[in-house]
Amino acid sequence: MIHHLNGRLIEKSPTHAVIECAGVGYFVNISLHTYSALGDDENVRLLTHLVVREDAHTLYGFHQEDERSVFLKLISVSGVGASTGRMIISSMSPDEVKTAILSGDVKAIQNVKGIGAKTAQRIIVDLQDKIGEVSGGGEIISLGGNTAKLEALSALSSLGFDNTKANKTLESILKQHGTDLSVEALIKMALKLM
Repeated sequence: MIHHLNGRLIEKSPTHAVIECAGVGYFVNISLHTYSALGDDENVRLLTHLVVREDAHTLYGFHQEDERSVFLKLISVSGVGASTGRMIISSMSPDEVKTAILSGDVKAIQNVKGIGAKTAQRIIVDLQDKIGEVSGGGEIISLGGNTAKLEALSALSSLGFDNTKANKTLESILKQHGTDLSVEALIKMALKLM
């Protein structure tokens, strides 16, 4: 597998970049976020993932590890190929994808072109326990298997509360009262504080 490319940017477009490394030009499929981050620097470094199929070897490039990590998780879901994964990370930032998955926001994922309700639901079901959580500062926090918090966050979301505010409220409740609270108790406490 090719882990990363470090070389000269020969060509870039919103969907691909050509990077020359030691005289070899690599055609790399990129997302819109990576395209924006590349800028006009001549020397670039892209993290990569090589997708090998019977009929093609396709290289995907990412500006940050976070983006590659979300892409790899997305393509691990049955029915989500590399093209669909790239479409999702082009339409949403890695943090937005994680937030949508953690809160069970089917509509946010379904807003991506080519993603239907069933695929969006499958992504959420398959990845909810595998993806890190986004804190207010954009850092990733491991969930530690706290499904009560996930269910409470999903319930508060469906009641119309802001995800970020609900998440912060649940975090403070869990810090004060410990992680052994039931979903019902978490929701009741959160509703009193919001």
